[in-house]
Amino acid sequence: MYQIKKLIYNGFDKTQKSALCHHLRALVKQNLNLNSKELLQKFVEDEKYYLELNASRFPFIKEIIDGQPFLTDTELYIKECIKYYKYKESQRPIIESNRAFEKQKRKFLQEVKMSKEPATQKQLYYYKRLCKRYNIEMLDTEALSKLDLRNEIDRILHEYSGINTDID
Repeated sequence: MYQIKKLIYNGFDKTQKSALCHHLRALVKQNLNLNSKELLQKFVEDEKYYLELNASRFPFIKEIIDGQPFLTDTELYIKECIKYYKYKESQRPIIESNRAFEKQKRKFLQEVKMSKEPATQKQLYYYKRLCKRYNIEMLDTEALSKLDLRNEIDRILHEYSGINTDID
């Protein structure tokens, strides 16, 4: 797409070219169900309407909107945008699986880190209150890591989930 961008709209300055290309990409993204000819026609009709109202974002295309070089460049860019979004859509499952893998990896690394850290005072207090509330024999908390204590608290809460878990 970036190679095509270098080849089209040579008469425009950098800002004009960027604004027009950005608008065309947004138009394509909103109307992926249309083909390039239909998108070109929609763009030209909309811009002619806005030019008549003197409310166009692109007043610099007023003189060339019906010219063949402009229409050819616009259609070429629209085709590239369609290719880009179809490719991006085809890559969605791969991207989603990578995100899921990265999330799982972060969770694993967090658990590894927690397994090496001592339990916090809040965890110890919460664990003692749970044991007292449900009359459970406490484990030796000196040897437990943050992860071990978290898992033990989760086990207790899960086991007694039918009972009110509010701690006084």
